Amino acid sequence: MKVPQMSPWLGKEEYKAIESCFKENWLTEGPKTKQFNEKLLKLTKARFGVFAPNGTLALYLGLRALDIGPGDEVIVPDFTFYASATSVEMTGAKPVFVDVNRKNFQIDLKNADRLVNKKTKAIMPVHIYGTIADMKSVVRFAKRHKLKIIEDACQAVGVHRDGKHAGTFGEVGCFSFFADKTVSTVEGGYVITNDEKLYQKLLFLRNQGRIDRGSFIHPQIGYNFRITDIHSAIGLVQLRKLPEIKKIKNRILSIYKKQLAKLSEITFFEPDAGVEMIPFRVCILVDKAHELMSFMREKGIESRTFFYPLHRQPYFKYLQKGRKDQDDKYFQNAIYGYEHGICLPIFPTLTDRQILYVCDTIKDFYE
Repeated sequence: MKVPQMSPWLGKEEYKAIESCFKENWLTEGPKTKQFNEKLLKLTKARFGVFAPNGTLALYLGLRALDIGPGDEVIVPDFTFYASATSVEMTGAKPVFVDVNRKNFQIDLKNADRLVNKKTKAIMPVHIYGTIADMKSVVRFAKRHKLKIIEDACQAVGVHRDGKHAGTFGEVGCFSFFADKTVSTVEGGYVITNDEKLYQKLLFLRNQGRIDRGSFIHPQIGYNFRITDIHSAIGLVQLRKLPEIKKIKNRILSIYKKQLAKLSEITFFEPDAGVEMIPFRVCILVDKAHELMSFMREKGIESRTFFYPLHRQPYFKYLQKGRKDQDDKYFQNAIYGYEHGICLPIFPTLTDRQILYVCDTIKDFYE
């Protein structure tokens, strides 16, 4: 049996929504994008939002709006997708890595004070695998060191903690609508803020340094970070599906947990107590993780490792020069996650038969 890692849940409703863009002869950013923005603001309860072509550029826009640039440093979890760090590099600033906890691999700040110096301007908590980091600790840390907060909430659309949506704890929050995300527009990004001055900066930055597209007078620096109504039409349909997506994904997770409960070799990724999660992946920590993935691959099952620690990425090796706080010994949990973590398939059209096949394959490996 073939079991892919993921498969976007796109169907007739999305096709019909795209068709309406052609019938209305409005393909660029227009009325559908306005509606999509309104729905997202209602979901997140943020005051302002702007779109970007993808999650990486959403992070870049957010950082630029916070005036992050050459000579600055931004604290970033060592355990996250590469783009969290490269978006910092795009501004001319440098990412400085901090370890994560071992329970759910969210940012861990208990030893982070040593990272702060006069160059440190911001901190980027990343809400990993469909839940939310301990933002009370992040906010306290940021206030103590007078840092700005930019949340990488690319994997946390629709997720709340303490009654607040991911991305609304700091100055800006950034989202991705890539094909594997909970809500997908195939490609797309989004930045939210409650600060009107930051919102004005975002408007100029994403639209060629102007507010109105028809004007050829550009008061500020800016670029083309717009999306299309085709993307937004898909996004509107996906948002309507969000409650069902949430229900289906949590049901899939419950099946995995029930089927694998008796295997002592497996520990499931868990959110903090009382914190919401819409599973982005089914994440497990296991013995012989890479051997198990090879075994599953032979059986036609696609899986993924946890993220490779950023401080070990070949490009970011240069950051270790002159900084002892970026050595392996400071990132034991991020390293452990990569060595022991596996992401199992989860997507709305995954069948019970496929789930049971994955579970039986894992049982066969350990038995």
